[in-house]
Amino acid sequence: MAQLSGTPVLILREGTQRTVGRDAKKTNIMAARVIAEAVRTSLGPKGMDKMLVDSFGDVVITNDGATILKEIEVQHPTAKMVVELSKIQDDEVGDGTTTVVIFAGELLKTAEELIDMEIHPTIIVEGFRKATEKALEVLEKMSITVDINQEDELSKVAKAAMGSKVVSGSMDYLADIAIKATKQVAEEVDGKWEVDIDNIKVEKKEGESLEDTKLIQGIILDKEVVHPGMPKLVENPKIALLSGALELEKTEFDAKIRITDPTQMKAFLDQEQEMLKKMVDKIVNSGATVLLCQKGIDDIAQHYLAKEGIATVRRIKKSDMEALAKATGGKVVTNVDDLSADDLGTAALMEERKIGDDEMVFIEGCKDPKAVSILVRGGTELLVDEADRSLHDALCVVRNVIQDNKVLPGGGAPEIAIARELKQYAESVGGREQLAVNAFAEAMEVIPRTLAENAGLDPIDILVELRAKHDAGLTSYGVNVLESGTTDMKEKDIWDTLAVKKQAIRSASESAQIILRIDDVIAASELREGPRGEGLAGGEEEPEF
Repeated sequence: MAQLSGTPVLILREGTQRTVGRDAKKTNIMAARVIAEAVRTSLGPKGMDKMLVDSFGDVVITNDGATILKEIEVQHPTAKMVVELSKIQDDEVGDGTTTVVIFAGELLKTAEELIDMEIHPTIIVEGFRKATEKALEVLEKMSITVDINQEDELSKVAKAAMGSKVVSGSMDYLADIAIKATKQVAEEVDGKWEVDIDNIKVEKKEGESLEDTKLIQGIILDKEVVHPGMPKLVENPKIALLSGALELEKTEFDAKIRITDPTQMKAFLDQEQEMLKKMVDKIVNSGATVLLCQKGIDDIAQHYLAKEGIATVRRIKKSDMEALAKATGGKVVTNVDDLSADDLGTAALMEERKIGDDEMVFIEGCKDPKAVSILVRGGTELLVDEADRSLHDALCVVRNVIQDNKVLPGGGAPEIAIARELKQYAESVGGREQLAVNAFAEAMEVIPRTLAENAGLDPIDILVELRAKHDAGLTSYGVNVLESGTTDMKEKDIWDTLAVKKQAIRSASESAQIILRIDDVIAASELREGPRGEGLAGGEEEPEF
């Protein structure tokens, strides 16, 4: 609403809400901090789990930050930004999803204190930017290069990622599976190792125990052999991968077939059968003993394939077809006319097995497969889901080490080291930006402080002790929540990956800077349904008909 010669002028649509200046900043900061507080108690090995119940009554129990925030329905736009922050952290590096949210919330908390001191947000943003660059330098300086060929080095990182999860009791066994799977699909490109986690397929089935989780050197298909007359077990199979359908195209709707007597109808059906038999003959002539098809297979074709003893699976997902090609060394063929012996993949075994209540097809024993599968087992659905999330974290951190081969001491040691360096660096930064750099340093200490709080320790005592150790040059000292004190993380083999820490600090800082730069929030009025489902803004009259 604006005033012109005493006459009100309506600029924004009626019902629009507008928050400006300090109120806008306070509201945004509060929304981000609420989200951070929601996940804060789940950080670390002594962190607590959250039980999330959706509108359908489905329950999720986890302490994985990305999963918690994905399940929570948030409405405030700034809260949605923080939720997105966790999702991006998960997509990029696969771990540190709780850390990044807690750190972003703490940055905004310290920034709010500076705003109350009448320091302009632009100055705070600039100070945060300089502090971020310095923090990343400190991380690089602290990082330790590891030999990726030493599996025990990779195991330490994988176990650190799973140490705070429900499945921590079986983390040695699961870490070994994660390392073998990741190394199997790793490929050297231009002298650098690359790992695509999508090449590791995870299938979940309730039943048995976590220790029955298996790594399959091949692909598991949640399908069954299409015909009861087909073999359920084929040793040393020759595998044909077909992306097209093994059936005749249906007649067009506008086409007409004139049949004047029954013999013509029989001839028509016989011709269809003959065409399908020719398709099957081409598969037989290629030498294939197993057919894996992305689309449908005609019943008559199934009959002929069963007579020839060719085990067949249909309606396989495109992603699984691509994984099968990488695992078996075969080529995905669009048309059976193009199928030859050179296109066939190989494996040691193709078998249909009953897992729980479901039939599953195992293609295993592939020679140097570039796509593998992990069959996750567990006593309950909740445990299997949490094991899946834990394995995802472990796979991602092992991938990060293979690609980057750099690690950092865990337990909050890097954060304390960064805070110490930033406080010294702040003295060289002139003006009010110095206060912003100091605020960034204080925010960094939220991670070791939270680890101590979640373990029931006194956070002040722990922080004082850690600062003293770091001042004495012991930069690898962090919070040992299992032994209630501070310890050299190198000796305890507790490691974080450099990629996870860098991504968390960079993402949290950028998000905090974006939120701090907002000084005006204009929220449109809620839409309501019109007579034909059209959205009508609040205050707008429905049209008359």
